[in-house]
Amino acid sequence: MSKVIAVFGAGTGLGASVARRFGREGFRVALVARRRERLDALVEQLAGEGVEAAGFTADLSRTDAVPALIGSIRDRFGRIDVIEYGPFSTEQGLAPATRTDAAVLEQGLAMFLLTPVEVVRAVLPEWTERGDGAFLLTTGVTAVHPMPGLSGLAPLGAAARNYLYSLHGELADAGVYAGTLSVGATIDRSEMSALIAQAGTRVGETAEFPVVDPDDLAEQYWDMYTKRDRIEQLYPQPRSL
Repeated sequence: MSKVIAVFGAGTGLGASVARRFGREGFRVALVARRRERLDALVEQLAGEGVEAAGFTADLSRTDAVPALIGSIRDRFGRIDVIEYGPFSTEQGLAPATRTDAAVLEQGLAMFLLTPVEVVRAVLPEWTERGDGAFLLTTGVTAVHPMPGLSGLAPLGAAARNYLYSLHGELADAGVYAGTLSVGATIDRSEMSALIAQAGTRVGETAEFPVVDPDDLAEQYWDMYTKRDRIEQLYPQPRSL
């Protein structure tokens, strides 16, 4: 039975590229997102490229729905081997720390910290029993290197990164890999890049990020997954740390 990757937060940018990159290696693909029409379009595109895929609608701010979601994916594909968790909301972004309050953090708490923890808990028994599996967490570079003017939800990414590091150390001997890709760029072909281009604005108030091809990010993930020689990859490498 061929392996399965579940892409959480599947969109037109990174999610689509990760699905294609792993699909080229024979993976079947479970796509998770809120909007059915976006999922259906991506499933159709992948099918045209010879990749078996299915879409699963889910609100990733609902941690209580995770067990049923994982169950639905298993019912369809029979197994889950890799998870890439990288949702992003165009309604939630970076903002100065002086304008960040508890309400902002509470709004993103479930999607960016609690739900990935629950996803891991749901798949871990399968992975430890099989002695293989991989959890790939996408964060922003501000979770690694805090920047003035670019806080907002970044503390949640930092907390998720902290969890990921501990997870990696605890599971390595069991054959299960946990790694994180921290992106310091606007991802081309994503909804966010389209909005930025439409508005003609910069990503942040104090720092301008480059634009990267999501195919390059997906290649980073494939390299991390196959080599399993590092916990974290920053891409592109920041000019100054």
